[in-house]
Amino acid sequence: MKRLAYHSFAILILHIFILMSSQKANAQLTVQFPSKDQVMISADWYPVNTAYPIVLLCHQNGFSRGEFLETAVRLNKLGFNCMAIDQRIGDEVNNVKNETASNALSKGLKPSFEDAEQDIIAAIEYLHERYNQNIILLGSSYSASLALKIACNNEKVKAVAAFSPGEYFKDKDYVSKSISSLTKPVFITSSKSEADKVTQLVRDVNSRIKVQYIPKTAGDHGSKVLWTSSSDNPEYWVALMSFLNKIKTL
Repeated sequence: MKRLAYHSFAILILHIFILMSSQKANAQLTVQFPSKDQVMISADWYPVNTAYPIVLLCHQNGFSRGEFLETAVRLNKLGFNCMAIDQRIGDEVNNVKNETASNALSKGLKPSFEDAEQDIIAAIEYLHERYNQNIILLGSSYSASLALKIACNNEKVKAVAAFSPGEYFKDKDYVSKSISSLTKPVFITSSKSEADKVTQLVRDVNSRIKVQYIPKTAGDHGSKVLWTSSSDNPEYWVALMSFLNKIKTL
């Protein structure tokens, strides 16, 4: 009964928080920096205080940094700086065009999901060089898989939140093989129908903080479950907030 009451209270607080955070957006700055192969990456930087943790937001296939217009502002309200990047695989969402994908196309490139890994790594380097702190990765769909993979061996990543990771690559056990040694804090979630596959994907991850949130309702694919237009967003936010609060001071 206490657990139910606590959950109801948490949902109520989150509804108030969402209402407040939707009233005013923090100023954002669009920046550019090169990837390893000199494709220019566009990103939106949402600062709060450079002493606060930094979350790097990575979109799903067919999308752009516009996937995080709402999410970044809400994370600001929670005390996190955010940077949302355009990876070279994607398109337009929420009226924000994927400029990195356009830049890659202009160079005659035909990138695969795997090729977007270097864009995320370049963003980690950009942030670490300027703010001298390790980064929290938040990935959506294929970029969630890349975030888990990168976290294994990149000392500049301190934790990962992965929304609908999966084996989206040519090698069908590309991710599971890559993350078996992952010991950093991880938060994993998905739609309800994806949950069993996600559980299997991360079965060998041996982290002291390893959280999988499975929605009671249908949920959805990727981080768009955090949008206010998603009816399930309060529950996902409660789960994500709980994880972020655990790792905030790590």
